[in-house]
Amino acid sequence: MKISAYEEIFASRHLTPLSKERWRKVMAKLDAAFQPIVNLDTGQRFGVEILVRGWEDAGFPSVEALIEACAAGDMLAEFELTVRRVAAEKLTESPLVGNSALFFNLDERVGDQAEELQKDTRKLFKGLSGPIVTEIHSVPGLNDVDRWARPAKQRGNLLALDCYGTAPNGMRMLTEADPDIIKIDRQCITDIDADAQKRTMVAQLITMVHTLGKLAVAVGIETERELLVLREMGCDLAQGFFIQAPVEDPSSLPEGYPHLAESLPDRPRRQADQARIQERLDPALPINIETPMDVVFQRLAKDNERFCIPVVDALGWPVGIVRERDLRAFVYSAYGKELISSKSYGRTLRNFVVRCPIADVSTPLDQILAIYASNEESDGVLITDRMQYLGFLTAGSIIRATHERMIAQAREENPLTKLPGNDLIVEFLSACLGSGDCAVLVYIDLDNFKPFNDTYGFRQGDRAILMFAELMREAAKSDRWFLGHIGGDDFFIGFQNMTQADAVAAVQPLLARFATNVESLYDAEARERRCIQARDREGNSKTFPLLTASAVLVELPPGHEEVTIDAISTLLAAKKKDAKASPSKLVITSLRQTVEAE
Repeated sequence: MKISAYEEIFASRHLTPLSKERWRKVMAKLDAAFQPIVNLDTGQRFGVEILVRGWEDAGFPSVEALIEACAAGDMLAEFELTVRRVAAEKLTESPLVGNSALFFNLDERVGDQAEELQKDTRKLFKGLSGPIVTEIHSVPGLNDVDRWARPAKQRGNLLALDCYGTAPNGMRMLTEADPDIIKIDRQCITDIDADAQKRTMVAQLITMVHTLGKLAVAVGIETERELLVLREMGCDLAQGFFIQAPVEDPSSLPEGYPHLAESLPDRPRRQADQARIQERLDPALPINIETPMDVVFQRLAKDNERFCIPVVDALGWPVGIVRERDLRAFVYSAYGKELISSKSYGRTLRNFVVRCPIADVSTPLDQILAIYASNEESDGVLITDRMQYLGFLTAGSIIRATHERMIAQAREENPLTKLPGNDLIVEFLSACLGSGDCAVLVYIDLDNFKPFNDTYGFRQGDRAILMFAELMREAAKSDRWFLGHIGGDDFFIGFQNMTQADAVAAVQPLLARFATNVESLYDAEARERRCIQARDREGNSKTFPLLTASAVLVELPPGHEEVTIDAISTLLAAKKKDAKASPSKLVITSLRQTVEAE
């Protein structure tokens, strides 16, 4: 039986709590849904948020109305526990969830019942190998922050600060509740790709989160562009409909989301970064946060060459580091060790743990360097693999690995445009041929570049090349674009999993914009005449039109076989003159036939 609209309105306005019989029926209607939270770089599932469902069947217009009615009837704790019981029943038959973290929202109005609710939650999920993450965004009184947050962080569980960026007292909650995870509110994420102010704010927020040794989660990602912007900012985790909408059957959740990993434009470079990180990583064994102080002293004495020891919780998640210099006064005092090891003194390892920046092993090196540099007191960066402690990257190791990367990058990139050079272009082509997926390859050449360069000088010639490179970057609306600079005035674009028609629609405006913008590099007389007088390759004086760009497109259909890079290169070069002669400056070809674009 549904609750009447009359009762529904009064319940949502805190006027008349429902009867016990009606509450029993409401709780029986509740259900749970599951939405994944994933690693932005790898697409691997990190955790699952438990969401409330069934409020419609219980007669409420929204989950907010239901929660307000629960608050009015002093039923919040029972409501929270009911949702957890339903989720636990579903998860017992869903081994696919595995060691995923489980995220639960906790309404601050539960008040003094919060600690008991946390205990009951741990009992319900005692077989879970991953942590329980309690999400809060406020507390009844700011003086109660520590008392309220402490139960959520017991026994290796984690605390998340929800709705950050819109929640009241967010900064004070961040400093006093000491959460492990910061969830950036969807209002800060929506349309971030088109809002410069949002990008600036969120980028600074992510930097701050990393400096404090915490994880950043972007909530409400609904488009690929939003995801790409947040990945570029170094955000750790993501949640939203672009990844997957909530599902009621947790067994349908996959371990990973390939469409996220496939959008990485620089996967080879990231893999090289990961190899450099692992090569430089100090695999120092961590100690548990509950380790007695006398054992800590023994460990420091044994590993006297290390200045710090990583500290993890019961689940192997990094908590921070304990530094030898912070314990020096006790180590070298006659009674220091005995004093601090005494239970009556009341000091434990928790009192000496220092927060340390954290980064996943898949994080690009330049972002790890930025994370480290943003904290002047940082001793290094804790490296994790799916939030399991992997090792410690010292300041020296970060600098050396970054230096190696810069040298390798200098070899791989064109020195003028900083676009990938021939080696990376060949690597891209090899990956396309090896995958068997459809692709469109584009060879672009600037027309009449030599006479322009001879007339205006090499510096103006460089400006024309840089102009085209920048227009390519601006046109690249998706990470499915691979941009390359073959050399001189020759460029390359690779479109992954894009149709020929879409590739043509993307390239034609690029050619048109260059033809328009490049006019600014000519003098007024040349712009008016629409040409320049210069010598051709044989030394004869001729009239040359203003610079344009021409393109040859070749489509690799799905399942292409026995195609070589040399064959592709030869085909593109052979059609170069046809493209220059075409009115559209664009020729579409394939391994079997050539069709001139209209």
